[in-house]
Amino acid sequence: MNTSESKQAKRISEQDLKARVSRGLSGKVLVLTIIFVLLGEVLIFLPSIANFRITWLKSRVASAEVAALAVEAAKDNQISDMLKQELLRGAEVKIIAINKGASRHLMLRADGDLMIAEKYDLRQRQWVMPVIDAFKVLFRTKDRLIGITDHPPKMTGSDIEIALSEKPLRDAMLQFSVNILSLSIILSFIVAVMVFLALNYVLVRPLRKFTHNMLLFANDPEDQSRIISPDDRQDEIGIAQRELRHMQVQLSNTLQQKSRLAALGLAVSKVSHDLRNMLASAQLLSDRLTMIDDPTVQKFAPKLISSLDRAIGFCEQTLKFGSANEHPPTRERFDLRPLVDEVIDAAVVQASNHVMLYNDVAGDLVIDADREHLYRILMNLSRNAVQALESSIKQGTALRECTVRMKAWREGGVTTIEVRDNGPGVPEKARKHLFEAFTGGARAGGTGLGLAISNELTRAHGGELRLITDAEMGAIFWVVIPDRVVELHPGKRGQREISVG
Repeated sequence: MNTSESKQAKRISEQDLKARVSRGLSGKVLVLTIIFVLLGEVLIFLPSIANFRITWLKSRVASAEVAALAVEAAKDNQISDMLKQELLRGAEVKIIAINKGASRHLMLRADGDLMIAEKYDLRQRQWVMPVIDAFKVLFRTKDRLIGITDHPPKMTGSDIEIALSEKPLRDAMLQFSVNILSLSIILSFIVAVMVFLALNYVLVRPLRKFTHNMLLFANDPEDQSRIISPDDRQDEIGIAQRELRHMQVQLSNTLQQKSRLAALGLAVSKVSHDLRNMLASAQLLSDRLTMIDDPTVQKFAPKLISSLDRAIGFCEQTLKFGSANEHPPTRERFDLRPLVDEVIDAAVVQASNHVMLYNDVAGDLVIDADREHLYRILMNLSRNAVQALESSIKQGTALRECTVRMKAWREGGVTTIEVRDNGPGVPEKARKHLFEAFTGGARAGGTGLGLAISNELTRAHGGELRLITDAEMGAIFWVVIPDRVVELHPGKRGQREISVG
């Protein structure tokens, strides 16, 4: 690992550590878990403290009933003052009264002036008021005497009424609250740690892996060793990892393709500079061939000179695929059949004796296109067809007669040129990226540049290059080129065109 990559890894580690401590998912999950557990304990505490108050009061009622039974067991319900004080102190109440039917019997009463501040009826079952009453007790600082009415547990009467001091109740409730708070803190910590560890393993660690990988990949997207290795998971995290890998692979391949195109463009520029000088010398020599009276030489010399002129023009323009220097088409109307003859004469040089090229274009068919662009389109298609047939001949899978046929027809303002061969056809895996450079090669070892260039030039005409996929055998390409749109100038009513003779 070089120095820059080491610094990058160190920077990522520092960022990862800061994220864990301050704004990381781990810290947020831990804090949120503690908050939610405490909130749950608070919601549990509300009914718990209310139930504790009621239970404590009912226990005083039960103790008071026992004291009342002791009084009833005495002769004439008369007991000594000492026993009375002992019973009241044991029951922790000040007054005990039992209602039997319509009569009310005061069983025990402490000495002194006893004024009841507020009465509570435990016979009624409520949900909200007990909670409110419990919190009033917790936040009340002064002691007071309260009255309680309830059904006696031993059914010594229809109702029992007691009066007691509220301070012992408040002390007991405060102690219960402290116990609940301590238990809640311990429980919150235990649950938070367990949830934190679970979520950290299930969510935070995969997301941290995502972040780490994306930072590394962003530093050098063309390095395919930095592409994420997805885990074997079937949940959303696993799906996201696999989709990220797919996206990184596509991006890395695209960047590599762009780099190769840039390198190719630079190489073409260098080669075209030297090749132009060589072709210029060949052009000077070919001009002398026109002075020879040999009929064969006179027949092929113009074609040779035309090919050299075209090659020199390509070199001077330094055309390369994907470049902004590709000039727009200069359209004209011309007969298509002679141009197809030129294409066949150039392509037949690469064909063996087993491959035949046919020009089935009608002699009167006129097309509206750029002559040089169309030549390049048809030349690339015919060359690919010849190469496919030659490859099948070498493999022994070719037919007895290998043919390449070109024909064309017009439908309204659209001209369609068909290039058909009876070779092995286009493989299924090559059709998806057929018109993409370096990825759409239809044959082994091909770069796909020919089809990519042809597609670009056809689209520059507003047309379309199609592969006919329903062909029974071989490959069929259609070059569909519409005529230029003619701007019409409609005349006004009552006017007519006047020609001056």
